Amino acid sequence: MGPRELDLALQEARHHTLSLFEALAALGYDQATQVPRLATLNPPLWELGHVAWFAEWFVLRDAASSTPGDAHGASLLAHGDRWFDSNTVPHAMRWVLDLPVPDTLKTYCGEVLDRIRARLAAAGKDDRALYPYRLVLAHEDMHGEALLYTLQTLGAAWPASGSHLAGASDPLAPGELAFPGGSLLRGGEQSRGFVFDNERQAAPCRIDPFAIDAGLVSNAAYAEFMLDGGYECERYWSDAGRAWLRQGQRSAPRYWQPDGMGGWHTVRFGTLAALDLAEPVRHVSLHEAEAYCSWAGRRLPREEEWEYAATSGDSGFSWGQLWEWTASPFLPYTGFVADRYREYSAPYFGSRQSLRGASFATPWRLRSPHFRNFYTPERDDIFTGFRTCAR
Repeated sequence: MGPRELDLALQEARHHTLSLFEALAALGYDQATQVPRLATLNPPLWELGHVAWFAEWFVLRDAASSTPGDAHGASLLAHGDRWFDSNTVPHAMRWVLDLPVPDTLKTYCGEVLDRIRARLAAAGKDDRALYPYRLVLAHEDMHGEALLYTLQTLGAAWPASGSHLAGASDPLAPGELAFPGGSLLRGGEQSRGFVFDNERQAAPCRIDPFAIDAGLVSNAAYAEFMLDGGYECERYWSDAGRAWLRQGQRSAPRYWQPDGMGGWHTVRFGTLAALDLAEPVRHVSLHEAEAYCSWAGRRLPREEEWEYAATSGDSGFSWGQLWEWTASPFLPYTGFVADRYREYSAPYFGSRQSLRGASFATPWRLRSPHFRNFYTPERDDIFTGFRTCAR
């Protein structure tokens, strides 16, 4: 994106953020004290302020890094650094901060965006000059998707601003694709544009021959696993998976509910609906994906295999409906160096699992076959599914 495209995208992202906040406020969740203290959520009021503060920090205050004190001048919002710097405000503290009222934060959001747009109009067009604008756009886009996880978790309705994301699922691609293997430039071409630090440094990677599902595992296929005692048969589950099952007393994916007639309902943004068996299974943890693979005599793809298939040019490989668990722990590529947003990747290496692709809630500009998402194995609140590989 050049300056003009970035300007439009920044406006669109902020409009989307505000509409998501309003959707939560309509349910009474505009104050931190009204939101359940869940590890997977942020108070929406804090999240709104943090998104604007992050943009101010890297663009208006010309921060060289995310290290506290590494920005010029003070925040436009008194106490902004004390409230919204995620490096210095632990997750649990975000519920008890003396945050300003929503209207004050909305005014702050508007002023930050206006000043960023004015600065962008005079910015250069090279990658170095546009880096901070691209970074804050990606950051807000990711928080937008996280706010949609919050809406799903709290049972809030899908906002009107997201209608372009909420279309019906594409049909699942049938069958399996075989790839002969070869060399993959992992991370892709990086000579221009924006690249996240965990995708660097691009280097050739050797891929052995493999076969992978053309599409995601469906609700129907997953229901067969359940009907065959998948949740009761411990041999399909890892030690961590068995502990997760016991802790949550799980017997079905999150949001599945028996319909009383041998079938299933599911809950989507606060609405109970019949489960569409043809759709990909959604809201499953890594533990559930691994157990299904064990039952089916399959395995999850490694992330380099997924990237190889997605960049092969084979139109039979369908992706972008849901994030996809892989068999790969989230680790740095050789030569990794943290970017200005130092806490984006480095603190999570070795404690998260890599996911690939995108979901229906991911803005198009963030979709890339090289993008590495990462979450802890138990997370099933995110819009994620999986596909399998032959062993």
